[in-house]
Amino acid sequence: MNHEAARSYINALWDDEIVPAITEYITIPNQSPVFDHKWEEHGYMDQAVDLAYEWVKSREIPNSNLEILRIEGRTPLLLLEIDGQRDGNILMYGHLDKQPPFDGWRTEEGLGPWTPVRQGDKLYGRGGADDGYAVFASVAAVQALQDQGVAHPRIVCAIECSEESGSPDLPFYIEKYADRIGAPDLVVCLDSGCGDYDRLWATTSLRGIVAGNLRVNVLRNGVHSGDASGVVPSSFRILRTLLSRLEDENTGHIVPEALHVPIPQERVEQAHIAADVLGEAVWGKFPFVGNTGPMADDGGERLLNKTWRPALSVTGVDGMPDLEQAGNVLRPTTAVKLSLRIPPTLDADIATDTVVELMTKDIPYGADASFVAEKGAGGWEAPATAPWLAKAMEDASKLYYDQPASAMGEGGSIPFMGMLGEKFPKAQFLITGVLGPESNAHGPNEFLHVAYAKKLTACVAHILTQLPE
Repeated sequence: MNHEAARSYINALWDDEIVPAITEYITIPNQSPVFDHKWEEHGYMDQAVDLAYEWVKSREIPNSNLEILRIEGRTPLLLLEIDGQRDGNILMYGHLDKQPPFDGWRTEEGLGPWTPVRQGDKLYGRGGADDGYAVFASVAAVQALQDQGVAHPRIVCAIECSEESGSPDLPFYIEKYADRIGAPDLVVCLDSGCGDYDRLWATTSLRGIVAGNLRVNVLRNGVHSGDASGVVPSSFRILRTLLSRLEDENTGHIVPEALHVPIPQERVEQAHIAADVLGEAVWGKFPFVGNTGPMADDGGERLLNKTWRPALSVTGVDGMPDLEQAGNVLRPTTAVKLSLRIPPTLDADIATDTVVELMTKDIPYGADASFVAEKGAGGWEAPATAPWLAKAMEDASKLYYDQPASAMGEGGSIPFMGMLGEKFPKAQFLITGVLGPESNAHGPNEFLHVAYAKKLTACVAHILTQLPE
C-alpha cells in the first residue's frame, strides 16, 4: 500500500463526506433503550441507522452486501459484508446508540448535545466520538485499500444500537446470523480510548459493570422534621450506611474481597509504562475544581485503579427535592443509581449477587431497602498479542503519527468484547478509539478529534493488510 496515497484518500474522504455525515448524525437524539424506553415510538434510532445505511450505500463498495437486520422488539443491526481477495475474516465493530444529553454543555459557545459545532480539530456533540464515527471510519479504511487495488481479507462490519444499554440485543443477532458473520481471525473495535492524540493506542482490557437502583423507604409520606427527627431514622443515613458496606468513603476502596481479582503482573508493568508515556496526562485531563486532586500518588497505580480495580460511582438520585424546594421535611425515601465498575476478569453475575446481598440484608431499623439490578456486563482481557499484530500496530503508529504505538487497559465497558472473547478464543483483537483527553464521552462537551480520527483510520487500513495468510 502506498501510505501517502492512503493518507490523502482518507483525509479527503473525512473532509468531504464523513464529517458532514457525522454532523448530521449528532443532531439525532437516539438515546440507548435503557435511557429511552419509547425508542421505537420516537423513531430516532431508525433515523440514525438509516443515515448510516444511506451513507454506506452511496459509497458503492464493490462485491459487498449491506442490510439493516431487525428482530422484533430489539434494536436494529447494520451489517455490511465485503468479499475478500485473500484468506481471512475480519470483524469490525461499532455502535450508533448514545448516552443521555447530561447537563453542563458550554452553551455560551453554542454547544449542546444535539448541536454539532466544529472548533478546529474538534467536532462537538453527543455520540460523534462514542462512537458514531466507527461505521464511517471502518468503510473509509477498506476503501483506501480498494482505491489502490490492495487485496484484503473478507470484512464484516457489525454496527449495533444497544451498546450503551449493555448490548442486550446483540447476542440474538450474533446467534441468528452466525453463518454470515463467520469466525473472525481479527476483531477491530473502534469504541475505545486513547491516552493521548500522539500515537496509536491499543486497549488490553475493559472493566465490567454492575448497575442498579438502591432505594431505602422509611415512611409512607414525608413528615415535619422537627417532630420526627430523632424518632424516625433518616432514609439518607440508612442508605449511607449501606453504601459503606460496599465502599470505604475515606479512600474509595471497594470493601468486599469478592469484588477484587489478582492483577496480572504483565498488566501492572504495562500500566506503569503507559503512565511514564502519559505523565501528568493520566490525571491532568480531568476538569478538577479548586484544590481537588487525584486518588493515589503514582501514575501507574492511578491507571490500575481505573482499569483493574473495582470503583463505585453514584450517577443519579431520587427522593430529594431541589435546594430551593427543600422544606423542613423528613423525607420518606432516598434512592440512588449505582454504577460499580468491576475488574476485567470478574464474573458479572457473581458481582451482582454480592452487591444485592450487601444492600438488602440486615437493614438498620428494619427499614425497607431494595436494590434493583440492571443486567450486568462482564469485562474483557485481551489474549496474548500475536507478533504480526504487534508489528502491524507499531509500524502503523510510526507511519501516521511518527510515534511508537502504546497500550493500556480502559476503565469503561464494551460488553460485546467479552462475548466475542468467549465465542472466538483464537481471534486477535485490535480495540482502539478516539476517546482521548477531554473528549468526555458520556459527559457534556463530548467531542470527536477529527485529525486523530483520520490518522487512526489510516492505521486501521494498514493493519487490515497485515493479517497473515
